[in-house]
Amino acid sequence: MYLSVLGASLFFAVVGSQLAIDGERMRERPTLLVLHGGPGFDHVTMRPYFDRFADTHQVVYLDHRGNGRSRGGSGSGPETWRLAQWGDDVRAFCDQLGITKPVVFGQSFGGMVAMAYASRHPGHAAKVVLSSTAARLRLDVTYAMLERFGGREARALAERFWTDPTEANAGPYLTTCLPLYNPKPSLELAQAAKRSIMRLDVTYEFIRGEQRSMDLRPDLAKVTSPVLVLGGELDPITPVACAEEIAGALPAGLANLEVFAEAGHGVHRDAPEKGEASLRRFLAS
Repeated sequence: MYLSVLGASLFFAVVGSQLAIDGERMRERPTLLVLHGGPGFDHVTMRPYFDRFADTHQVVYLDHRGNGRSRGGSGSGPETWRLAQWGDDVRAFCDQLGITKPVVFGQSFGGMVAMAYASRHPGHAAKVVLSSTAARLRLDVTYAMLERFGGREARALAERFWTDPTEANAGPYLTTCLPLYNPKPSLELAQAAKRSIMRLDVTYEFIRGEQRSMDLRPDLAKVTSPVLVLGGELDPITPVACAEEIAGALPAGLANLEVFAEAGHGVHRDAPEKGEASLRRFLAS
């Protein structure tokens, strides 16, 4: 389905109903809005895992502006591929659909969007989950971990790609380094990657531009919603140091940081049962 939001046509998918039958009445269920990683990927990388939460929530998946199946429109070109715009899109998308007090889950780049949204629109979300994400790049840690997991070649390819994100450098990086994001192969993730729509032009634009100097830590002081921060000790691209920085930058009492020893990039991928238990506790709290 598509919705026109601030000059762009955003694709979204819904799993589960907003209203649940409860005896003689209809009970409204909360919304879990799932924001995918990237940029340049789409929401199918988050499915079917998060479909399971449709037993308690209406689950809504959104393709960010410029990503996946979302379409451009007047005033929605590369100049709008910025975190402030993506964050404002989340607010406008919810408001247009009448979604109030959503729980917003952001994975990786989606977590960066969630941070921009939560800091620019404090109080709009009931809760926020920041999974395997970063308020700023920690490439020093990333390069060291990739070398530990994949040797000097992996480090060299990573340094080349993050210094000069081009098609020529992306191919070797995705082939060699992307599999190192998680400690063990995942058939489900491999299948999701094959059915995903990749928009690498968005990836290159973001890395060359805003991501180089991005530091969301000061704005996190504006967040007013409770936040669950999830990290994996084996995640080289958004390492635990990033999760700790996010938790430390949030106002006192808002952050709950959980780090999983056996997980890499995306706790739900490497520790699905523990990740689900953690998220369900937070949703029910």
